[in-house]
Amino acid sequence: MSDRYASFAHTGPGRALVRRLGLPDPPRLRRHRPGDPLIHGPVRLDAARGGRLAQPVHALLAAAGVEVSDPSVATTDPNDGAPGQVGTYGALVYDATGITDSTGLRALFDFFHPLARALRPSGRVIVLGTAPESCGGPREATAQRALEGLVRSIGKEFGRGSTAQLVYVAPGAEHAIESTLRFLLSGRSAYVSGQVIRITPAEVPEVDWDRPLAGRVALVTGAARGIGATIAEVLAAEGARVVALDVPAAGDALAEVANAAGGTALQLDLTAPDAPTRLADHLAERHGRVDVVVHNAGITRDRTIGRMNPDWWDSVLEVNLSSQERINDVLLERELVPAGGRLIGVSSIAGIAGNRGQTNYATSKAGVIGLVQALAPQLAPRGITVNAVAPGFVETRMTARMPVLLREAGRRMNSMAQGGLPVDVAQTVAWFASPGSAGITGNVIRVCGQSLLGA
Repeated sequence: MSDRYASFAHTGPGRALVRRLGLPDPPRLRRHRPGDPLIHGPVRLDAARGGRLAQPVHALLAAAGVEVSDPSVATTDPNDGAPGQVGTYGALVYDATGITDSTGLRALFDFFHPLARALRPSGRVIVLGTAPESCGGPREATAQRALEGLVRSIGKEFGRGSTAQLVYVAPGAEHAIESTLRFLLSGRSAYVSGQVIRITPAEVPEVDWDRPLAGRVALVTGAARGIGATIAEVLAAEGARVVALDVPAAGDALAEVANAAGGTALQLDLTAPDAPTRLADHLAERHGRVDVVVHNAGITRDRTIGRMNPDWWDSVLEVNLSSQERINDVLLERELVPAGGRLIGVSSIAGIAGNRGQTNYATSKAGVIGLVQALAPQLAPRGITVNAVAPGFVETRMTARMPVLLREAGRRMNSMAQGGLPVDVAQTVAWFASPGSAGITGNVIRVCGQSLLGA
């Protein structure tokens, strides 16, 4: 469903009315298109004294063909070190790993204050830090935790479609950051903002950044329509051989998705007692393994808990959570997910913030987060990562059926003042699925335009 308000706000009369009345002003977001450069405009890179990431980040960006303005690196560019004029930079990247106590936080003000207006529309802000639990003492941990408040505030202040993220890079994980930098700088992360990402040490293979999933087998459940169909499409475009799964009733739509992705369709009710075994047998016989498992299948049966039919509670928990657990158990027990495998869940902002009338759905989606946090450390020794996306308001047929006032509130109550698109979720899933994301596990990333709801 189209966002008529946003379309009107982008017209001349609409812009004038929005400014005059102080109405929400949805920016045009820079989303990825084939052939796009990684970032539009130069990247301004700087570091606190003693930071350990500026040099490797500079090297990665330069190798990717990005113009880098970095006063900490010797250069003949007379503009290096200058604050920058309005719209100068495509991204601002700051290495804060050298900040070891609260007094050092002043370095962040000194960097961002003169550059607040120098970021282009749909620009990117990335702050690099050390996870508090990896710090050498309480003062350093305090200072590094403070970075979250800075980044989330910048995400709400800079506007014009810009995003802001905090990336905690564990000592020893410096070589594992390229996949995340590429995702966050590009248009693939258009609707991801205010997020905290943790990267741990990992062996990262060489990656073909044009087709990072070439030769990999990817299972997508709930693939017949909406977000699932788009995930299948994006993973296929990244080179994956997609197995698109949905219930038999969605067979025609599922076949269309599978054909469009150049993959195969599998009709299966995941709640059937023998579903995990049948799925594992199918993957073993057809492919011998599954490299990427995207647990996207989900349903809603909305009503307040006092008025809810018990069957509605059971069905939502069964589809959205329990079936995932059983499938994971069988696939992992039979070692069909190899080293380098990726398990990716689809949670929801409802699982973080809760939602009136969706106690069953919110419970199931919070459970997906619990699954990620529980499995990630268990599977790390096997080289398998476990992560989840948590969409906010995304334009789908389901949200199109919402009452108009609730729908408009969902669209406007975020830093982007608009709903996301299924492709925003799919691109985030593809980032998790990449071989280059070996150091990313146990993360739950909201795809919500920095919603005002939740943490």
